[in-house]
Amino acid sequence: MDEAGEDGRTAAGGEAPEISVIVPHYNDTARLGLCLERLIAQSVPAPDYEIIVVDNGTPGGLGPLVARFPQVRFLVEPQKGAAHARNAGVAAARAPRLAFIDCDCIPEPDWLAAGLAGLAQADLVGGSVTVTCSDPVRPSPVERFERIFAFDQARYVQEKHFSVTANLLTHRVVFDAVGPFRDGYPEDVDWCHRARAKGYRLAYVEAARVSHPARRSWAELESKWRRTSREAFRAARDQPGWRWRWPARALLVLVSPFAHAGRVLGSSEAGGPLARIATLLVLFRLRLFRVRFMLALMGKRP
Repeated sequence: MDEAGEDGRTAAGGEAPEISVIVPHYNDTARLGLCLERLIAQSVPAPDYEIIVVDNGTPGGLGPLVARFPQVRFLVEPQKGAAHARNAGVAAARAPRLAFIDCDCIPEPDWLAAGLAGLAQADLVGGSVTVTCSDPVRPSPVERFERIFAFDQARYVQEKHFSVTANLLTHRVVFDAVGPFRDGYPEDVDWCHRARAKGYRLAYVEAARVSHPARRSWAELESKWRRTSREAFRAARDQPGWRWRWPARALLVLVSPFAHAGRVLGSSEAGGPLARIATLLVLFRLRLFRVRFMLALMGKRP
């Protein structure tokens, strides 16, 4: 892990901050710049937090952003993957608390303040995530689908007992006790479940808000679900009975559109009649794709 930038500038030195914000990144400099603009403008006093960007080797580097944001620490992690980048950020962090956010997220001004308040009562905090569209007036069917189904953080935290790493805060002592994120696994689910297995408490704090862009095209949606399905399959293979549990899970995915169609039909995000039909088609197409891909994974070598 190396410092990025020609002069190796960092925010190190002086007293340790109260919380370290860790941002993994690869080849999305425009959105990273927007994220950093909001991060440096948090309502928490600047000396109380540090921002650490860990880049996975973006072609051409991050020179312009290093010059634009001298108060941010930029690191390079050669091992590909957000898990490795986050772990490298934790290793470099100087604060007793950690906040994880994705490079394409936009935090609200009080995101850190609300997260810190939540950490006073819990060991892990999952904040709310608002899904945004590139053109709110004319969202694509895929964007409408994402607005309805993606990043349901309240349900994730309260019912499924995990928070997405796009908006997760915790204490350093908790992270050290649980261990690093595991590459190749569904890292948010995996890490949060490991934390709960050790008795740590996870809380949902709606006021700790970030926004995340919706996938805009079928290609982006398919890429997301290829990755998440591979990660879920790897985790499933660690469990006894996976050879029948995984096909059973695929069967549930196959029938799930019929149960979830009502969410499209009843959502204000779905638009008019034609837009609702297009969104329903995305729902059925995606679930069928997921089933085929899940079953195909069983025929591949580990």
